[in-house]
Amino acid sequence: MLKEKMDRLVSMLRAAGDPTRLRLLLLLRQAELTVSELIEIVGQSQPRVSRHLKLLGEAGLLERFKEGSWVFYRAADRGAGAELGAAIAALADPAALEADRARLAHVREARAATAAAYFKANAAEWERIRALHAPDKDVEAAILRQLAGRKIENLLDAGTGTGRMLELLAPQAQRAVGLDVSPDMLAIARDRLLRGNIRHAQVRLGDTYRLPFANGDAAQGFDVVLFHQVLHYLDDPGAAVAEAARVMAPGGTLLIADFAPHGLEFLRDEYAHRRLGFSDREVEGWFAAAGLKVGATETIAPPQKKDGDDKLTVKLWLATAKSAARQQTKSEAA
Repeated sequence: MLKEKMDRLVSMLRAAGDPTRLRLLLLLRQAELTVSELIEIVGQSQPRVSRHLKLLGEAGLLERFKEGSWVFYRAADRGAGAELGAAIAALADPAALEADRARLAHVREARAATAAAYFKANAAEWERIRALHAPDKDVEAAILRQLAGRKIENLLDAGTGTGRMLELLAPQAQRAVGLDVSPDMLAIARDRLLRGNIRHAQVRLGDTYRLPFANGDAAQGFDVVLFHQVLHYLDDPGAAVAEAARVMAPGGTLLIADFAPHGLEFLRDEYAHRRLGFSDREVEGWFAAAGLKVGATETIAPPQKKDGDDKLTVKLWLATAKSAARQQTKSEAA
């Protein structure tokens, strides 16, 4: 057993012990990226980059996710591979990777510009576009069912879009905040709140990766955070979940409503979807990494359609933040 562990460690060290592979590993600790994006950043050919990724993956340092015609890579977030990756990142000289980080920022800016252009062009028709999904009334009923009976003092709707979730949950919430990166979307949301006379809700411009709120506590943390049809637009959904966990109150609830895995490539090409749904394992991995306890799930299937029609299934995933008492016990033990 000890020999197997040592052999595994040696394999991981050999895989990481190459300048290009080291660069790739450190980049993929910061974002999920495709081969074409990595080629742009490191400036090497497709065969060379693919070979390096294969070696890193075989050593357990990377994970590979195929979605339709796209393949995403990211650094391992669990096990020995994740521990070694973290140790390497801690030892790496930030100055030596400055150029890679600058090119990564350019890649992210290009993604953001594409999404922003889409939102700007389609903001007024957002409700019509959502007709492609499983029926909104069924999804909304499921959200209300999962949050039934909860006293929501502070609600955060991350990626609020048109503000529909703020409107839906307003009767249960004492205070609600909707956050979005699109001024066009926020204009629609503000109009919705005004028309509904929902005075205890507000919207603001902001990034789900960098929420403009202090660390959550019993006094000012959010006791419900919602991602409704948001995460499939993001290049790093796990980072958004971790940021949401940061601002949650002890014992608070995180609810994700998004698509189960599917292969409808046109959603990526025509509607700027970055990801084609998520598996339970992937979402549970985000929760674990963010220190959240996995909760209930619910599946909302689309209505029966004729063969050949596009179908999408929506899933709800819930997680809970640690209670104040558990956090205190852990702190005292440390």
